[in-house]
Amino acid sequence: MSTISSEGRTTTGTSPSDSGGLQIRGLHKHYGNFRAVDGIDLDVPEGRFYALLGPSGCGKTTTLRMVAGLEEPSAGQILIGGEDIAHKRPYQRPVNTVFQSYALFPHMTIFENIAFGLRRRKESDIDRRVNEMLELVEMQHLAKRRPTQLSGGQQQRIAVVRALVNKPKVLLLDEPLGALDLKLRRQMQLELKRIQTEVGITFIHVTHDQEEAMTMADTIAVLNKGKVEQMGAPVDLYENPRTAFVAGFLGQTNLLSVNVISRDADVVKVDFHGVQLAMPAKRMAASGVSVEAGVRPEKIQIAALGQAPAGMNAVDGEIIDASFIGVSTQYVVRALADAEEEIAVFSQNSATELHRVGEKVSVYWHPEHTFGLHEGAWKEAEAAEVAS
Repeated sequence: MSTISSEGRTTTGTSPSDSGGLQIRGLHKHYGNFRAVDGIDLDVPEGRFYALLGPSGCGKTTTLRMVAGLEEPSAGQILIGGEDIAHKRPYQRPVNTVFQSYALFPHMTIFENIAFGLRRRKESDIDRRVNEMLELVEMQHLAKRRPTQLSGGQQQRIAVVRALVNKPKVLLLDEPLGALDLKLRRQMQLELKRIQTEVGITFIHVTHDQEEAMTMADTIAVLNKGKVEQMGAPVDLYENPRTAFVAGFLGQTNLLSVNVISRDADVVKVDFHGVQLAMPAKRMAASGVSVEAGVRPEKIQIAALGQAPAGMNAVDGEIIDASFIGVSTQYVVRALADAEEEIAVFSQNSATELHRVGEKVSVYWHPEHTFGLHEGAWKEAEAAEVAS
């Protein structure tokens, strides 16, 4: 993997043991009997944008603070470039942190805020390095202003480049977009990803916002109760959740109680109250007969009762709720075969006619969009949705 350093040089990184990569091995943090972090292992290759995602109390911020040196691990290793830094002081570590509060000095100009760390270390060529950072975020014209004269998004950019000017091997971001409104937050997601791509430094980003993590990160580690629940690329986590918590935390999902009819190398067939459904065997993450069949609401379409296309997974039902939300209409369909089973459907508003509450319909989706989880997984998924 090739990246561009902050000075424009091409560097190569293929594993976490490279100069800017991060390895975490058996990391624990206990507060009495409470295990905030319970044996985390992570490999973050150099130059990656990596997200730690999870609800409040899952251990993501505690993990970040241990990497930064703001918390002492109870056990485990934190390695950057193969060197264990777990017990070094914060200023001895090749990392910098950007906090939600930005922590800019209000009495200093923007230029002096960025130059602060360089001046303390008595480094040379300060003007050039500060101006490079201002150019990176296109804010050269604001160099003489003070933080209170900038918008929240501008302050956030300055906080990032103030950390980057020191050339850390790893930049830690602790929910840096949390103080911004929704529109600005989405703009800054793209801006942060652009900055990371240009400088090529490893970014570790802590957030509880699923959209934020999926928009920016190359890899996401979903944390739950101090452990890594699942790790992978955003599309893999969303399309192939291995646990109900991940399925529920990364967006909404339908989980239907089913019984396995047959399994072979390619396809698993299940029974849903007399209706046969199918899924790829590689997407079945549960053993046993009684399991949960999952499908995302946006994968489902609605047809007239009994008119689902051949070859699709199809369930007949009655629409019991319809909510128009602009880009789509969200329906809730109660299965005719079992009144306790409800299916959420997100239908894009491209059709001229909306379906009505009380209408009998068939909902259908491609078998490849189905995944399987263990029995009772819906309870965990509901807890994850509440946490998110």
